[in-house]
Amino acid sequence: MHSSFSEQLAGLDLSGFSIGPAPVSTNDFPGHDAVVQTLEAVWSDLFAMVSGTALEADAEDLGWAFVNVFHRSATRKSAAVDRATDEVRALLATADGSEIHTHELETQVERAQCAEGAMLALEEMREVAAALYLNEFGSSWKPVSSSRFNHSAMLTSALVEGREFVRARSEAKRRAAMPEGTPVIFAGGRTRHPNEQEALTFANNVWATLDKVHDRVPDMVLVHGGDTKGVDRLASSWAERRNIPQIEAPRVSRRLQLVRR
Repeated sequence: MHSSFSEQLAGLDLSGFSIGPAPVSTNDFPGHDAVVQTLEAVWSDLFAMVSGTALEADAEDLGWAFVNVFHRSATRKSAAVDRATDEVRALLATADGSEIHTHELETQVERAQCAEGAMLALEEMREVAAALYLNEFGSSWKPVSSSRFNHSAMLTSALVEGREFVRARSEAKRRAAMPEGTPVIFAGGRTRHPNEQEALTFANNVWATLDKVHDRVPDMVLVHGGDTKGVDRLASSWAERRNIPQIEAPRVSRRLQLVRR
């Protein structure tokens, strides 16, 4: 008579085995081309749907919310990575060399790597959606109350030991918050123009000036106040178009404006 599956398992020595998350790789997430094609199609369909309707006036709000879906998901994953990294740090502090402790450490590192891989994939989706927003509305997409960090060039989820993972995670966060390069501070306020043509001329002059600065400082990191309606918005859109790293520093910008007055 055939024994049941549970009886067969009971007869095996499985003491050295455990079930845990499989190591993640870039192949576990959507490819860049697939992300671009899918989001472009969704974006096109969304605005084709509202075009010519009463919702057309809300198109920019809808576009902003579309990008924000990926931003919020990436932010939650980033918080999960931080929590897992704290767990790794705590396990390292109490390391006793036992097999159980080592297994817990490996499991926690794998959990952090899974969360980090998802965070990077969601950040990529957000950046693709933000590029669509920029092309559609001519301004850089910005979150309401958080920062738009991009860790894409700072992947830390290689197969590393606990201490290396903690160090790599800390370095990735530092570099995301403070890109390498020469800081160039841009300060401006809000201006009013009598007509659209003068506003366009002013915007073109701002971009032309920033282009000249970039020619002289190729590794520049643009530092601005982050105002979503003033001259800072023009500078931020320029930086995104030119793929220039940028940092928002409202206090620095306000102080410079006061000095100019």
